[in-house]
Amino acid sequence: MTENDIILLVHPEISRTKYNFAGIIDNEPLELEYIWAMLAREGYRPYIWDGQVEKIPFRERLHELRPAAVYICGRTRQEGFMKEYALEAKKAGAVAMIGGLHAQRCYNRFFRSAADYIFTGFDPSAVTDVLGGKSPETISSLCWKKDGHWVVNKAVPHDIRTLIRPDRSYFYQHADRYRYLELLPAAHVRTAYSCPYRCSFCIRNRLNCGVYSQRDIEDVVDEIAQIECENIYIIDDDFLFGEERLEQFVTLIRQRGIHKRYVCYGRADFIAAHPKLMGRLAEIGLYYVLVGIESADDSHLRSYGKLSDNSVNVKAVKLLGSLGVNTMGMFIVDLDFTAADFRNIWKWVVKNDLRHAAVSIFTPEMNTELIKKYRSRLITRDPSHWDYLHVVAKPAKLSVRRYYFHYHVLLIRLFLRAWRQGIYDFIDYRFFIGSMIKNMFGFGG
Repeated sequence: MTENDIILLVHPEISRTKYNFAGIIDNEPLELEYIWAMLAREGYRPYIWDGQVEKIPFRERLHELRPAAVYICGRTRQEGFMKEYALEAKKAGAVAMIGGLHAQRCYNRFFRSAADYIFTGFDPSAVTDVLGGKSPETISSLCWKKDGHWVVNKAVPHDIRTLIRPDRSYFYQHADRYRYLELLPAAHVRTAYSCPYRCSFCIRNRLNCGVYSQRDIEDVVDEIAQIECENIYIIDDDFLFGEERLEQFVTLIRQRGIHKRYVCYGRADFIAAHPKLMGRLAEIGLYYVLVGIESADDSHLRSYGKLSDNSVNVKAVKLLGSLGVNTMGMFIVDLDFTAADFRNIWKWVVKNDLRHAAVSIFTPEMNTELIKKYRSRLITRDPSHWDYLHVVAKPAKLSVRRYYFHYHVLLIRLFLRAWRQGIYDFIDYRFFIGSMIKNMFGFGG
């Protein structure tokens, strides 16, 4: 590295089309804030450019700062942007670094990019190790170039208890942009890496080398107490895990006199089995729980390895409703769906009075057993389509066009129902419904 101490940390835009849910759920760039804190501690001058909120184009910001290095993170759908920005960084004379969730599992997809280093773990100190001139041969969870060829160091799980607190300066500067639905602003808190469950369709349980790592709950509560925000989105892949830990969370929140609202992920079977605990969580501010309902029938739940059934899903939704907690029911429309299967999700939502529903298209994740299973059926290899809104593999019983038609009909019905119920009154319903109607006939053609 040179004497230049400026490091630019980048989270690309989600999409360059309007067919996305920006302005409905916009996530704080927590990963970059952890790296920011680490860099600042080591004497660097970090800056964040988040494509979700920035008005200054990336290239303009890059040439304004002239950083020594640019670190770019993102998910599968942002792969193209990540490669584009890495190339811009190299043209500007900066070291180009790639990290984030997509790179953890699919690092080899960046071997032909302009990247100099690819990080395949969660440990932010690996970034400062590289910048500080530590021999790359000694840095775990790193891909680097030697004599023009990529070297892949062994990825190792990171102990989340060693994390320093993130620097939220950027979040506070843009607090009017980071939200979870009507909760604005919403700050992110991570209490664990990976997921203790093994649902077949999900890649989250493969992250951190598949090792589930939890922070001490006292440290979590202390961080929450210090965040200048009333809405806390706990972004663990499943926060509702470990009865004793959650009881301790409730006790400490009460002892500290913390009054905030919380969003988290949780499994239906845990919710249904712990009504008293869920009641205590509701009393301290649990506001939304994202629950993987996944399917309106048990056969699909079995195929996904959910180890649960729809009677449990119904029980969980009813329990949360009785406690005044919002359920965000998350469904998957499978590639073997018929028209009736799409209608069955709608019927399930109405029958169980589910006010909030999100519907994703079944997407075999890259570098998993599923992508191998569906490889012969892939109809696109464009990573931007790995956004759960596009069909990436040929449906079994419908044409691609008919599949999209029924998917968008379902989305429109759900949006119209939410509109009538006065949910999400902060969004432009006409725009989103208009987009869905347009896509209903345009997708798959």
